[in-house]
Amino acid sequence: MIAHLLCILSYNFNTSVILNVYSKLTMFCTTNTLPMDLLLKQGSLKQEVESFCYQIVSESNDQKVGILQSENEQLQPSVSKKSEGELSRVKFMSSSNKITTFSKKPKRRKYDESYLSFGFTYFGNRDAPHAQCVLCKKILSNSSLAPSKLRRHLETKHAAYKDKDISFFKQHLDSPENNKPPTPKIVNTDNESATEASYNVSYHIALSGEAHTIGELLIKPCAKDVVMRMFDEQYSKKIDAVQLSNSTVARRIKDLAADIEEELVCRLKICDGFSLQLDESADVSGLAVLLVFVRYRFNKSIEEDLLLCESLQSNATGEEIFNCINSFMQKHEIEWEKCVDVCSDASRAMDGKIAEAVTLIKYVAPESTSSHCLLYRHALAVKIMPTSLKNVLDQAVQIINYIKARPHQSRLLKILCEEMGAQHTALLLNTEVRWLSRGKVLVRLFELRRELLVFMDSAFRLSDCLTNSSWLLRLAYLADIFTKLNEVNLSMQGKNVTVFTVFDKMSSLLRKLEFWASSVEEENFDCFPTLSDFLTEINSTVDKDICSAIVQHLRGLRSTLLKYFPVTNDNNTWVRNPFTVTVKPASLVARDYESLIDLTSDSQVKQNFSELSLNDFWSSLIQEYPSIARRAVRVLLPFATMHLCETGFSYYAATKTKYRKRLDAAPHMRIRLSNITPNIKRICDKKTQKHCSH
Repeated sequence: MIAHLLCILSYNFNTSVILNVYSKLTMFCTTNTLPMDLLLKQGSLKQEVESFCYQIVSESNDQKVGILQSENEQLQPSVSKKSEGELSRVKFMSSSNKITTFSKKPKRRKYDESYLSFGFTYFGNRDAPHAQCVLCKKILSNSSLAPSKLRRHLETKHAAYKDKDISFFKQHLDSPENNKPPTPKIVNTDNESATEASYNVSYHIALSGEAHTIGELLIKPCAKDVVMRMFDEQYSKKIDAVQLSNSTVARRIKDLAADIEEELVCRLKICDGFSLQLDESADVSGLAVLLVFVRYRFNKSIEEDLLLCESLQSNATGEEIFNCINSFMQKHEIEWEKCVDVCSDASRAMDGKIAEAVTLIKYVAPESTSSHCLLYRHALAVKIMPTSLKNVLDQAVQIINYIKARPHQSRLLKILCEEMGAQHTALLLNTEVRWLSRGKVLVRLFELRRELLVFMDSAFRLSDCLTNSSWLLRLAYLADIFTKLNEVNLSMQGKNVTVFTVFDKMSSLLRKLEFWASSVEEENFDCFPTLSDFLTEINSTVDKDICSAIVQHLRGLRSTLLKYFPVTNDNNTWVRNPFTVTVKPASLVARDYESLIDLTSDSQVKQNFSELSLNDFWSSLIQEYPSIARRAVRVLLPFATMHLCETGFSYYAATKTKYRKRLDAAPHMRIRLSNITPNIKRICDKKTQKHCSH
């Protein structure tokens, strides 16, 4: 206790006073035969100890005098008026047995009206004001209220106005713009800025699908080099505070994904309805991965986002898939009654795990419907063709595999193509995966037929096909027809594709097939450019057998597409174009039809219909025509294709590679496949402590 007292007194008194206090205080404690702490705790001796300490300090020859202040009373010593202004306060808190020192109060400068001649007014409390420049609005501390400092600011910062008189600054001060109170500028600390920068970099790492270590091994050193070259080393050192270690980036990505998920759940809770799209596949580590996308209306548009990316640890059955989706819905309190449709790659007659999961979803969402991906229907329809054309297709695939399956053959073919000046140097590998382009494979094979004829060994049994004009004619036709079918397939892919878009494309294709068949019957092959150019090259005509096979294929393809895409009397044509409706549709009640009449009579709405997409058009009318607009949005919500799931699995395979088998890819998929941008500022505000880099 004595040592603590001496330590505090050393800040305010010289050495002689300290030695005097130490000797007398020790003697006082010895006389009372009690430790100092006990003396302070006893109420009867507390005041005596305080008075004794004050007496010791006041008897010293130093100019500073101590004032001892207890919890209940303050002892005011009799001091001379001369030394009253030089008092330095030492406060003894007997309740906690602590001694707190207070130095002299800092000097507070007053504002003088003459300071306006230097362009300065006051800001804040009049008793202890700050100096504010009337020209640049910069606020200086109270210590700057000195004529020399104010004059230096005027001459250095506003040299053009140093000769102005006080009336100029007074006029500038009374202007309306200067009467506005200054807005305080909030500046983040270095740790807060470093944390926010760490989240931004982690967000870009997740979007790119790169490894987490790229932040610390590549991005951070590059950022330091750029800043050092563009600015200086002092700014470059601040980059070290940005946290980009492997584990930190992983945590940041999870935080970003959680923020996106929170925003999505909030949107689904307030929306009128949503539709689902789901599919399951296996990843590189052997886990069954479930992807579920959702389409819903938000603000004035229809949005598509990733609802769920989950690994199924046990059996990947239909019941397990449903339980996974259902647990997510129950956890976030999302109502199943809002589900209007479920799209999958399983047809209604198909018996499988996806079909079983769809059935269970329809059980908990009675008003929900199910739909089969229209791209899958298209892929199934184009598989049927005459035997003569199917044989040519199979032989073409065998020729390609003969080259592509042998790396040595591929290298030799590349050298040969370069020497012969060919347009291409390699063949494309054929695959049965339905979303890849078979037309490009056949076109590439046909364009490299001369190089392949030189390259291929005569011992290969299919080498004679490249010299057979009849075989090449069939190959040219297949290259053309599959190119056209692939163009239709690509036009049906993408985001916000509706059922109306797909059926419009299929209606156009059906009409083209009939036109192509009629042209071939008339021996007009202008609609097939590859076949037409080859006929011109060899100066020949097409045999009747080949024409018959082509016509048979085109008409058979049309009848198959009609089977998969039947023409029905759609009662929802008013959604596609409400301005062509003249009779009440059967799907609308009288009140909704009256609202539709009001809508079609509005000239401004008619102008918006020509400027906006179908989804945005109906979404923008929710406030003005809520009843009819909600019915239209409900028709537009169902997914038409499985494009999002196919794209999602491609991203998943590129993110979770064989070198990252243990990666939890769900947060990465949430960030990469969502249209919602995370609120990094909100995430940083939730952090109770911002850590700098270690």
